[in-house]
Amino acid sequence: MKNTENNLRLLYKAVLSLKDESECEAFFEDLCTPQELNAISQRLGVASMLTDGFVYNTIVEETGASTATISRVNKTLNYQAAGGYKIVFDRIKEKK
Repeated sequence: MKNTENNLRLLYKAVLSLKDESECEAFFEDLCTPQELNAISQRLGVASMLTDGFVYNTIVEETGASTATISRVNKTLNYQAAGGYKIVFDRIKEKK
C-alpha cells in the first residue's frame, strides 16, 4: 500500500512539474496507452458537459461515452466530489 501512495505522490509531482500543454501531451503519451488516454479524456469531457447542463443523450452522441460512464461521472460530481473537476473547470474558464 505504501508503494501505491508513493507512486501517486510521484504522479502528482510529475504533473505539477509540467510547464505547458506540449510538455503535458508528451508526458501523458509516454505514460498512458491510447485507450487509457481516451478513457481519461472522455471522462473529463463528460464531466464538463454535465457541469454545463447537457442531458445524457446529448453527451452520448457528443462523446461516445456509455450511459454507465456518464452515470459514474455524474455520481462523482454530485456525491463523491473532492472538488477536482470544479477547480480545473474554474481555472480553464479564468484563462479564456
